[in-house]
Amino acid sequence: MTSEPTRPDGASTSTVEAPRAGARRRRRRGRADGVPEQRLSLRQRLRRDRTLLIMVAPALILVLLFMYVPMAGNVVAWQEYSPYLGIGESPWVGWHNFARIFTDAAFLNAVKNTLLITTFQLIFYFPIPIMLALLLNSVFSPAIRTTIQSIVYLPHFFSWVLIVTIFQQIFGGAGLVNRILTENGFAPFDLMTDPNSFLVLVTSQAIWKDAGWGMIIFLAALSTVDPALYEASVVDGANRWRRIWHITLPALRPVIILLLILRLGDALTVGFEQLILQRGAVGAGVSEVIDTFVYYQGVVAGDWSFAAAAGLVKGLVSLALVLGANKLAHVFGEAGVYRRA
Repeated sequence: MTSEPTRPDGASTSTVEAPRAGARRRRRRGRADGVPEQRLSLRQRLRRDRTLLIMVAPALILVLLFMYVPMAGNVVAWQEYSPYLGIGESPWVGWHNFARIFTDAAFLNAVKNTLLITTFQLIFYFPIPIMLALLLNSVFSPAIRTTIQSIVYLPHFFSWVLIVTIFQQIFGGAGLVNRILTENGFAPFDLMTDPNSFLVLVTSQAIWKDAGWGMIIFLAALSTVDPALYEASVVDGANRWRRIWHITLPALRPVIILLLILRLGDALTVGFEQLILQRGAVGAGVSEVIDTFVYYQGVVAGDWSFAAAAGLVKGLVSLALVLGANKLAHVFGEAGVYRRA
């Protein structure tokens, strides 16, 4: 029988190593549970992370200069601002501009159009990338999958000017569709100038441009699913729809909820460039949204304070939507955009 090794002081090695092994296990268990072994001071954390802080400092400075410092200019919403007088000399009017917002018929019409377009796109556009990802994930050939993916998300890199031009050349009054209809004896129509079909038009443009790009996010989430789950479900007799319902969709649920929260936060921003390019063709009655309203009131008409108040209300409502949707995600057990530590 082999004798147990001993240290020079006569203590058993196993006796000495046992407390150390226990301490190592406790440290590993603490890290696994997410509980820090010892809370570091601010100075210690700065010293530990100084390299990362130096790397992120340029981007942080740019964000502060171009995103947070200009937020101080929102003070003009409480003034009768004139660029010739500046913020310091412009007279204060209190909440007058905010009172004007909720009594202005043009602003209320812009809010109605914004909510209508957002709701319509949330119903008919948001599920499209999910369905594309599910269909493409079922393609077994990597070459075919890569080719389809490249073709579908290519329009994302086109500008809105090009997108609107392509639709004009196809569905406009002198477009391809109308020429084919005329040559075959049918009555032509101009989809690009019809206010009644404008909602369908802008949603179709958004789907064609960005559905492929959104599909990539869901494909990335599907790549994390363990193939053994699908193999086990096949052995248990689950068909394709059962596998999608019980394996694929639960894997996509966190990503779906996260993107839905972000979409709600962006609900009052429905494509400034896309809509302003087509505003003249269909009229402001159906195409005016909050962003275009702020642009025409502030930049074009020169009513800076009224436009600033409208933009500020929009930002506050968007923030409330994000916080509310994130809280609702926590209620359903999802992480959402953030989770308080």
